[in-house]
This record gives sequence, structure tokens and C-alpha cells, in this order.
Amino acid sequence: MVAKEFLVDLDQIDMENVIADRDEIAKHNPQRFEMEQLSAVVYLDEESLTIVGYKDITEDEFWVRGHMPNIPLMPGVIQLEAAAQLCSFICQYLDVSGADMVGFGGLDNVRFREAVLPGDRLIVICRLTRVRRQRMVVCDFQCIVNGEIACEGTLRGIPLPLAALKAALARPE
Repeated sequence: MVAKEFLVDLDQIDMENVIADRDEIAKHNPQRFEMEQLSAVVYLDEESLTIVGYKDITEDEFWVRGHMPNIPLMPGVIQLEAAAQLCSFICQYLDVSGADMVGFGGLDNVRFREAVLPGDRLIVICRLTRVRRQRMVVCDFQCIVNGEIACEGTLRGIPLPLAALKAALARPE
């Protein structure tokens, strides 16, 4: 079987050259506490709309105790959340979507291939392939662990109507 190519040559990426740490990521992404799934962004190419970040997986992750007892596998949905957060970060950081916030719009062709465990570094690569300002973004992504693709697919992001959501939350019952 031929090894699949990564969206970016990771040998050319300096994982110690942090472009955005957790504080900078938080300026552009709304997730907080247990839902923050990025540790750092280490590469950003504005021309190709490609970004690389990572999540250092610790024993303290909220899912370790229950997914699965004595076999702490990072849930696939959390891997997908990490990819979505990286996609959202590039959209907000470069203002390519024109939206206050980009939310999950869908997933296509997702495959899980490797286990991700506490102690691993999950490297996430996203490349925007289609941007329709104020409508939708499409992003190919790969999550890599120990030099192998853990999961990959295509993610769709949609602008979230923040004003309408806030108004709905503020309505008395």
C-alpha cells in the first residue's frame, strides 16, 4: 500500500515556531475550557490558505476517564472538532468568510485510520478549497499522529448568525 501524502510537507514545518498560542487562538475562536482543542498554530500560508496546528493530548483531557475505561482513545468527534477549530481559526484570522463566527456545516469522506492516545501530539492540517464569503467554506483536513494519518476528510463551515442566536437566548420563556 502506498503511503498517502500529507497536505503539507511536515518536514518543512518548525513545530517550535508558534504563530498563535492558546491565548491568540482564543482571540479568534469562541471555544473555552474543555472544548479548546488546539494547543498552537505553527504554519500559515495565506496564498494557498493552508494552516498547521496541533493539540498536545494529556492524561487530563475530559474524555480520558470514560472513552474508554483503561483504553483512553481520543474520540473521533474530538479529532473532528480540532480540525473544525483550525479551519475556523484561519477563516477568522484572515477574515476570508466575512462572518462573526464559522460553525460546523457538515463533513464528507471522513475516515479514521489510527488511534490517538494521551501523550500524543495530534497535528492538524487544513487547506481551504472553496470560500463563498458569507455563505460557506470548504476545507480538506488531515489529523496526523506519530507520522501517520489518524483521520482525514472534508469539512464544511457555515457562518453562524450570532445576533439571532443571542436574541433567541435572551428571550424570556
